[in-house]
Amino acid sequence: MVFVQLFVMLIVILIAAEVFTNALEHLGEKLKISEGVTGSLFAAVGTALPETMVPLLALLAGTDNTATNEEIGVGAILGAPLMLATLSISLMAISVWKRRGIQGHLRPERTGLVRDLNFFIIAFGFAAIALYVPHDQPIIRYAISACMVMTYFIYVMMTIRASKALVEDGHATEAGSDMFLCRVGLPNNMIVIVVQLILGIALLIAGAKGFINGVETAAEIIGISALLLSLLIIPVATELPEKVNSILWIRKGKDTLAFGNITGAMVFQGTLLPAIGIMLTPWQARSEVVLGIVMTLLAAIWLRYLMAKGGIKVWHLLVNGVMYVTYLVLVLR
Repeated sequence: MVFVQLFVMLIVILIAAEVFTNALEHLGEKLKISEGVTGSLFAAVGTALPETMVPLLALLAGTDNTATNEEIGVGAILGAPLMLATLSISLMAISVWKRRGIQGHLRPERTGLVRDLNFFIIAFGFAAIALYVPHDQPIIRYAISACMVMTYFIYVMMTIRASKALVEDGHATEAGSDMFLCRVGLPNNMIVIVVQLILGIALLIAGAKGFINGVETAAEIIGISALLLSLLIIPVATELPEKVNSILWIRKGKDTLAFGNITGAMVFQGTLLPAIGIMLTPWQARSEVVLGIVMTLLAAIWLRYLMAKGGIKVWHLLVNGVMYVTYLVLVLR
C-alpha cells in the first residue's frame, strides 16, 4: 500500500502543477512583469514550497526517530537541487528533441539565466564548505547560514530590478490559455487568480506531506537508508512541479520561463534550504551527500560554461542527464 500511496501523491502533484502554472502565467501578465521574474521568483518559490515543507515537517514533526528525521531532512534538501540541475534540465531538452532536433538551440534570456547560475554556484559552494565545519563551531555554521540567506535576498532584489528592462525588450509574461477557474464562469481578475494559485499550492503541499508518511516504511522495504531514499525518491515528488511546468513552457516556445522556473528554484533551494539544514541537522560529509553536492555543482558549472561559450543546444543538456545516471550508479553499487 505504501507504494500505491506514493504513486497517488505523484498524480496529485502533477495536477497541482498544471493548476499552478496556468494561474501563474495570468498573474505575471496582470502585473506586467518579465518572464524572468515569473519563472525565477514566482514559479520557482511557489513550486518549491513542497521541498521546503518536506525537510521542515521531517525535522520538526516527523517520525519518532530523530536520526531518521534528520536523514529525511538532509536528503530532501540536497536531493532537490541535484535532480533539478541534472535530470530535470535533461528531461526538458528531451521534451523538445523531436521538434527542434539534437542540434536545435534553446534560447532563454541570457542575463537572467547567468544571474541564477552564478548565485546558485556561490551559495551551494557555501553548503559544501559547511559539511566540514566542526559541530563545536556553531558560530561559524550560523554565519555561513546567514550568508546564504543574505545571498538569496540580494538575488531577489537584482531579479526584480531587471524586470522592467526585460519587459521593454519583449520578455513580458503572456498567458497561453484561459485560466481554469474562468472556464467555469468566474471572471479573470486578481482575486480569482490568487484563489487558483492557493488551490495549486495546497495540492502541492498535500502531495508532499503524503510522500513523507511513506518514506520510512518504503526505505525499510527496499533495504536502503532513509537518507539515500530521500536523496533519490522525495525529489521525484517535490521536483515534479518544476519538471512539468518547465516542460509545458518549453514546448510552447517559452524558453525563458522554462529555464527560469528550474534555475530560480535551484537558487531558492541552494540558499534558504541548506541554511536550514546547516542549523537543524548534523550536516555531515557522508559519501552520498558529498557526491550529490559535487555532481550538482558540476551540472550547474556546465550550464554556466555553455552560456559563456555562446548558447545551449538540445544535446548539451543530455550531459546533465548522464550526470544523474552516474550519481545513481555510484551510490547504488
